[in-house]
Amino acid sequence: MNEFDVIIVGGGHAGIEATLAVANMGYKACLLTLDINNIGQTPCNPSIGGPAKGVVVREIDALGGQMGKTTDDVCIQMKMLNTAKGPGVQCLRAQIDKKLYSPYMQNVLKSNKNVTIKEIMITSLIVSDNRCLGVITEKDEKIYAKATILTTGTYLQSTILIGHDIKQEGPFGQRSAIGLSPYLKSLGFKLLRLKTGTPPRVKKDSIDFSFSEVQYGTPGNLAFSFSNIKAIKEEEQIPCYLIHTTDETKKIIQDNLNKSAMYSGNVKGRGPRYCPSIEDKIVRFADKERHQLFLEPESRSNDSIYVQGFSTSMPIDVQEKMIHSLPGLKDAKIIKYAYAIEYDAIYPTQLKLSLETKLIENLFTAGQINGTSGYEEAAGQGIIAGINAVRKITNKEPLILKRNESYIGLMIDDLVTKGTNEPYRLLTSRSEYRLLLRHDNADLRLSKYGYDVGLLDKKSYDAFVCKKENIEKLMNEAKSFKIKKDSKIVSYAKEKGYEDNIIGTSLYDLIKRPNLSLLEMSKLDTLSQNYAEDVINEVEIQVKYEGYLKKQEKEAMEQERLERHKIPSDINYDDVNHLAIEARQKLKEIRPETIGQASRISGVNPADISVLMVYLKLR
Repeated sequence: MNEFDVIIVGGGHAGIEATLAVANMGYKACLLTLDINNIGQTPCNPSIGGPAKGVVVREIDALGGQMGKTTDDVCIQMKMLNTAKGPGVQCLRAQIDKKLYSPYMQNVLKSNKNVTIKEIMITSLIVSDNRCLGVITEKDEKIYAKATILTTGTYLQSTILIGHDIKQEGPFGQRSAIGLSPYLKSLGFKLLRLKTGTPPRVKKDSIDFSFSEVQYGTPGNLAFSFSNIKAIKEEEQIPCYLIHTTDETKKIIQDNLNKSAMYSGNVKGRGPRYCPSIEDKIVRFADKERHQLFLEPESRSNDSIYVQGFSTSMPIDVQEKMIHSLPGLKDAKIIKYAYAIEYDAIYPTQLKLSLETKLIENLFTAGQINGTSGYEEAAGQGIIAGINAVRKITNKEPLILKRNESYIGLMIDDLVTKGTNEPYRLLTSRSEYRLLLRHDNADLRLSKYGYDVGLLDKKSYDAFVCKKENIEKLMNEAKSFKIKKDSKIVSYAKEKGYEDNIIGTSLYDLIKRPNLSLLEMSKLDTLSQNYAEDVINEVEIQVKYEGYLKKQEKEAMEQERLERHKIPSDINYDDVNHLAIEARQKLKEIRPETIGQASRISGVNPADISVLMVYLKLR
């Protein structure tokens, strides 16, 4: 009999992180996929990271996950975004080699002794007394496990749409996962239909790049993984290119809107608000003269260019005209045509914060099946689902990351508490604590969690502890270090416009001044040791933004007070007098686990929270 600790259905980014989390915690994981060769595939953009998403990749790494390590090893360009802005919005974005990323992930999985991979479609689950005991394949084979994680991505009952042409397929002609959707409905799950898409790929040597603006990577030792000592060199990076749509592009789209799957009525699912198709941009922003597009290389070893920002569901002949209307692409040859894809997902309010479903015990879901978009959002959910599946079968409390601790925790809380009716995308603006959730401090926030649950290895954890101790040591040294008369820092400060006498001033106070860099000052005077650059940068951020950080920490502590108020799982909201009708309905639907979570539900007002707290106190 096939029996494992945890079954993971789906080999995308969520499935990979979930599988490796289970396996690296020492448990037997069975990964079920439609096609082994498609594990770790990046069917859309050839990049990892970006606003908020880049921080998620760092958080995954801090917990002991894989995405950051793989990205660092196969990237062809690394860029730090928003460098002109504050640290709360800065983040990494990497262009990856798509031909290397998927095989790399497959090798990581195959080399793990606790991982078994099977190529099969799942059509239903083995459920008894509302507990998931395993899965049933399309061949009626039963595979048993103590917990199951569904990470089906965009394959669940998926259809591809190009103009008026509709096919029941997954990305790029792969098999659609048929049968599981109606089965989930039969269990009582509420499903929604979502839509996303991808742009055309164009042959590189058919593009005239003289019409574009070159976009280089960022110099410096940049990497997602905290353990990475082999960051990509500046001279090894491949540039991207910026162009814009033209008046001709706009006219072609407007003249052919009725041929688009999006505007012909063929698309039933809700598309992503923050990554719309180009025809959607033309319609929604009709007053805008042009839209920016990026020409992004997909690999060092092929000639494929991804036209970022040009997602469409237009027919092939119209796509040809659209591409040829762009600057430098008059004679461009299309390698792969764009398409829209519709797929099923579950309403995420049917989940606990652990990502276990409320309807069926020991059944977890992660990734796009939960209504999210993006590789990074999927991977972040995957690692949490994997950790919590193991903790469930070992009778331990789940790992619940709070909103002020991580973007992963914020995302899961948003999904479970507020739900979504469109593909959810992480943004820095979603966080009320974004100065606390920075790119630079993901390890300080989450490494102890990763180590405590048994996922982050001891070598990585020891490096984190050493870094943390050095940060504290440098912080104390900066407070006691006084500038002397012969210090080169005196002339450095004058060059930066500070004419006042700084002799006797502490290094700590100097850091607070705009335009004075702790890294530069550490090179000009002798400290007790040669601190690593990441340690110096961390101290500088903590000192420069001390007031703002303390304010957000205070707000987080006040919110945590509400999070400590647990709501009993057996509460009957009909017994709570004086609740507003809408609040009662929402509380019964979502069944929040804490007062803090209840306070974030749309339709639940402060007065309802007060009534609920009084009821719980009396109870």
